[in-house]
Amino acid sequence: MILPYLPRLVCLALASFFAVFLVTAAVVRTGAPFAIRRARRLIPRVAARLLLTLRILPAALGAVAALVFCVPSFLWFEPEPFEEPVGLVCLCMAAFTLLLCGHAAVRAFRASIRSILLTRRCVRSGRRMSLGDRLPALVVEGCAPFLALTGIVRPRVVISRGLVEALPEEELAVVLRHESAHRASRDNLKRLCMLLSPLGCRELERAWKALAEYAADDAAASGDAARSLALASALVRVARFGGARPVTSLATPFLGDAADLSSRVDRLLNAPPCLESPRRAGWFGAVSILLVACCVAPVMFQAATFQFVQSVLERLVR
Repeated sequence: MILPYLPRLVCLALASFFAVFLVTAAVVRTGAPFAIRRARRLIPRVAARLLLTLRILPAALGAVAALVFCVPSFLWFEPEPFEEPVGLVCLCMAAFTLLLCGHAAVRAFRASIRSILLTRRCVRSGRRMSLGDRLPALVVEGCAPFLALTGIVRPRVVISRGLVEALPEEELAVVLRHESAHRASRDNLKRLCMLLSPLGCRELERAWKALAEYAADDAAASGDAARSLALASALVRVARFGGARPVTSLATPFLGDAADLSSRVDRLLNAPPCLESPRRAGWFGAVSILLVACCVAPVMFQAATFQFVQSVLERLVR
């Protein structure tokens, strides 16, 4: 098929995304079991960040390949706009990219709409109160037990009136600390990022959710044995009440995955808490990324690199 200049550029960018995405996704899926085993030996917050990075890595590298290398190389070495035939393989790769990204965008959009509707419903029917250590929460009426962090931009802790009355004061305080830890980590936003990444890996996502709960448990307990005991008791108590799960995947329920409940309780009662300074960890990660970028950029962004990319694109377009 013969395409003009700009449609050919779009087709090549989409095909480049698909090629890099497919290879990276295959590597990530193959190495996921090993990565999960290694991550479980790390501090939960660090391990959760590692698994999240692996989950969105294929889409991120595909976007970098398309926007940082493909588009500049094409504009640099194809300055004259003219029509040129594009091969069937390139067209198919571009079409698959549109299908994958379109499906991910629709999935994320539907989950976002459900999250917005759930949050608005809770705001309308709920009552803002300061519970526990003066932590704000929305208390909703109704017989169904409910406890979760809802919302993406401004997440809120939502709890049903029945659970407020059923939980002792010390358990309610540590439960709210747990949900506030999810809010500080922006876990709902991370869930949205995973929905936006095509071809999800359930194994990685499930392991990330478990480690995110461990990290929130550690932040809530803060190394205090009494708080660990209270949080373990609250988990068992809420599980006996049969806490309802949120209607959207962009809400973080207090119970998390029921299959991980026993391991969370056992960890709170027996395992020593893993403490970490989030500010120190954040600075360390930012400095590491900056150093890697400074070392790689002078090598990657050279004329020879873009010439090589353009030669690959010439083969891909045929």
